[in-house]
Amino acid sequence: MTTVAAPTTGQFIALDEQWSTHNYHPLPVVISHGEGAWVTDVEGRRYLDFLSGYSSLNFGHRHPDLVAAAVEQLGRVTLTSRAFHHDQFGLFCRELAELTGTEMVLAMNSGAEAVESAIKVARKWAYRVKGVPEGTAEIIVAGSNFHGRTTTIVSFSTDDTARADFGPFTPGFRVVKYGDLDAVRDAIGPRTAAVLIEPIQGEAGVVVPPAGYLAGLRALCDEHQALFIADEIQSGLGRTGDLLALDHDDVRADLYTLGKALGGGIVPVSAVVGRRDVLGVLKPGEHGSTFGGNPLACAVGRAVVRLLATGEFQQRSRELGERLHGRLGELVGRGVAEVRGRGLWAGVEIAPGGPRGREASEALAGLGVLCKETQDTTLRVAPPLVITEDELDQGVDAIARVLGR
Repeated sequence: MTTVAAPTTGQFIALDEQWSTHNYHPLPVVISHGEGAWVTDVEGRRYLDFLSGYSSLNFGHRHPDLVAAAVEQLGRVTLTSRAFHHDQFGLFCRELAELTGTEMVLAMNSGAEAVESAIKVARKWAYRVKGVPEGTAEIIVAGSNFHGRTTTIVSFSTDDTARADFGPFTPGFRVVKYGDLDAVRDAIGPRTAAVLIEPIQGEAGVVVPPAGYLAGLRALCDEHQALFIADEIQSGLGRTGDLLALDHDDVRADLYTLGKALGGGIVPVSAVVGRRDVLGVLKPGEHGSTFGGNPLACAVGRAVVRLLATGEFQQRSRELGERLHGRLGELVGRGVAEVRGRGLWAGVEIAPGGPRGREASEALAGLGVLCKETQDTTLRVAPPLVITEDELDQGVDAIARVLGR
């Protein structure tokens, strides 16, 4: 009997290269299994996941509670579209609103959809409530932002790779320097519908704004009757050691965009949550999504809410985050220029003369740790919140070996 050899890593990568659009440049690892903080490739090699799907896998790979919720719902019904009611939707919206201390939920799929939805809501609110003349509303955003890759969102990106050759661009945005409250003060005015900001900028290198910045934005929005929209797609749902990154500053937004971890690493789930008088400007037929708020997504999302409601994952992120930042901080001056971030989220700035980010990521993969660079000189570290102290140390030890000198 002839045994057919299983495809190798190189063969799988060759398939990707031939048949898929080259809009990503992944590391040469082909994952076939995952559990907790670990993944296994097609040839049986195990890797510690130090990226967590850019915070989509806050609860690790195949968390049993989330898998059980998905399997149970798969045996009942997976999609109805919003043409009908289903028995998971209202419960999901109520439970997510209660968890986040908000009043209404707009369910979508991807993070970019959530941001696009928030933009539409903010503009309509500006025209119908604030009284901004039709077609003139402005939204203030920060430079070095990352909110997604749709045409409208890249219109206010400052990343040339995201923008080049994709114009003409959508007007109505004013870009100011991140962390500069005076720049927002100069830009905000009677036509301002909203200020849209990441409480921590992930793609820019896990950049934490200066003290008082987020509270200052809240005050400026109140003063000028503008909405404060917090993009918590990467920073929210336990990643920074609290439910939402804004919570560290005791600041409340009018609207939050959520995604990634809301789907538990199983299905795409996103949402805009916030004030009823703001989200309530949408009327039937004005906005929607065939898959937004589908039964499977809601069942998984409800299981995510239950995990976060215990507070266990926020606590783990706080406590293990102290260990992570403490250990990474020891590398400053030894191949590391700076460590930024909060909770189980860190941007490790590689010192001049060290490897480039891609080179460092490939070297880490060779040591059994999966991480990924951003902005060429920064390693973005975001392990699952289920990681243990020993596993965390193993990952940091690998970073020290690659960068230390």
